[in-house]
Amino acid sequence: MPSLPATSAEDVINEPVRIQFEAFLDEHRSRLNACLDGLTEEQARRTLVPSRTTLLGLVKHATFVEKVWFDEAITCRSRADIGIPATPDESFILSVQDTIDSIQAAHRDACEASRRAASALHLDDFVNGNRRGPLPLRWVYLHMLRELAQHCGHADILREQILRG
Repeated sequence: MPSLPATSAEDVINEPVRIQFEAFLDEHRSRLNACLDGLTEEQARRTLVPSRTTLLGLVKHATFVEKVWFDEAITCRSRADIGIPATPDESFILSVQDTIDSIQAAHRDACEASRRAASALHLDDFVNGNRRGPLPLRWVYLHMLRELAQHCGHADILREQILRG
């Protein structure tokens, strides 16, 4: 079972902004990954909304997002070279090989790779591999926080429906 990060957002109130960003990112990453804990494979794949959104699909999509923002944007490699779908919508598609364990492990690995990729950059350094053009790492961190917060909310609601259903 993935644990919450060693440093929580509450622990970094008086720390530099970079440490605060990373604590918030890691807290959200961990919470999203943990939405699958204790579920059966069927529950994790259960469709409760008209879109492709499932709990397992949300974590798979979060893996895609990590690779878009911390691999594609930083290294300028193409999505094909990275081995990820061309579009966000496709990143929710589950294969028969996708399991809770495999998706959680892939997500943890992608998060660790993201931390490594960003570690050499400063918040005001630009990443050049995004379709929007050059973006400061600070903006990428804020965008990721928004993305992860939205998906954590989605996961909370879906998990509640599954566990009450």
